[in-house]
Amino acid sequence: MPYWLMKSEPDEFSIQDLEQAQQARWDGVRNYQARNFIRAMAPGDEFLFYHSSCATPGVAGIGRILRGAYPDPTALDPESPYFDGKSDTATNRWSAVDVGFGERFSQVLPLSRLKREPALAELPLVQKASRLSVMPVTEAQWQAILSLR
Repeated sequence: MPYWLMKSEPDEFSIQDLEQAQQARWDGVRNYQARNFIRAMAPGDEFLFYHSSCATPGVAGIGRILRGAYPDPTALDPESPYFDGKSDTATNRWSAVDVGFGERFSQVLPLSRLKREPALAELPLVQKASRLSVMPVTEAQWQAILSLR
């Protein structure tokens, strides 16, 4: 089963928000490499929910993919901050997935701790200048992160 890491700013959408809603659309990704990763996701895949751009960035919990990639409707909505004037219903360049809540960690696993873990040295998240909002995680990296809880 593939594993992923997906970033969200907690003031925009947090693990607590997903826990309350139980399922949601993951949309607004506007990077082609991250979009391609979204397109590779399948129902049942699990992801690490990462809180970014906050006081303590880090892994906050686990979610799962409920529905594979489909055209991101926010790209077509002129009122959305994710509107893309180059997309239309025939050629929507962006994709979304539906996600479900899995688990909220009792404490966020901070990025500073993840960076000290030798088993995560190859994880793009801990490498300098990595800004992707969606990335694959190997099974070994997944297990290493879960062991830190």
